[in-house]
Amino acid sequence: MARRKTPDQEQRPAPPDDDGADALHRLAAAPDRGPIRVGTRLRNYFLTGLIIVGPLGITIYVLWWFVSLVDTWVKPWLPERYLPETYLPFTVPGVGLIVSISILMFIGALTANLFGRTLVSYGEMMLDRMPVVRNVYGALKQIFETVLSQSNNSFQKVGIIEYPRKGLYAIVFISTQTKGEIDDKILRGHGLLSVFLPTTPNPTSGYLLFVPEKDVLILDMSVEEAAKLVISAGLVVPEHQAKLKKLARGVKPASKTRVRETEPAR
Repeated sequence: MARRKTPDQEQRPAPPDDDGADALHRLAAAPDRGPIRVGTRLRNYFLTGLIIVGPLGITIYVLWWFVSLVDTWVKPWLPERYLPETYLPFTVPGVGLIVSISILMFIGALTANLFGRTLVSYGEMMLDRMPVVRNVYGALKQIFETVLSQSNNSFQKVGIIEYPRKGLYAIVFISTQTKGEIDDKILRGHGLLSVFLPTTPNPTSGYLLFVPEKDVLILDMSVEEAAKLVISAGLVVPEHQAKLKKLARGVKPASKTRVRETEPAR
């Protein structure tokens, strides 16, 4: 005999799937019984709004700060007749950023031909004759060329290594296969990886490590998910179980179809 549901069980909603939107739904949807429950629900509403508005507000603030910084650098060099503020009663943000992008595009187009490459080569020859400037310029140029030319290949995989000792593990971003003198003198070409070990909560600082390929365990998480894990100090964990559930849901209908196809006709 089926057991009759209580009123509380009839009003209780079904548990949603385990993802970000459902987590916010569970946080906001709490039963309100009595003054204590009402206070809990109001607190949950506040936290839900903070989770939504907080990242959005910080993102807008960072973008506004960057645009204002570029405008502060570029606008003093522009003639007043080219500034929108000369003809409008209010300030137009982003003019300096647009001018900077246009100048960079013009320089890139100029150096794409023979005349531009000749000017760049003469300029680099002059910089190479300056004792201190040539070291700074050479290092910065190599970094920019490496990062921008290999942007599609940099940090495409995430791994885990035992660091700083056996039994302790740390997340690393795999940069590339180690080449040159380091690879020749350490493992003599037998699989050495250059990895970046980020620090918490600031992943932009860290350590460059050269690790044998056999000692690096490649993870399935993306670089963005690993960065969130590092920044949050382990509080934001990639939804590995949710991915497995979605994969299982995609496999079940196919398995049922195969069973139906193999069933003998009656």
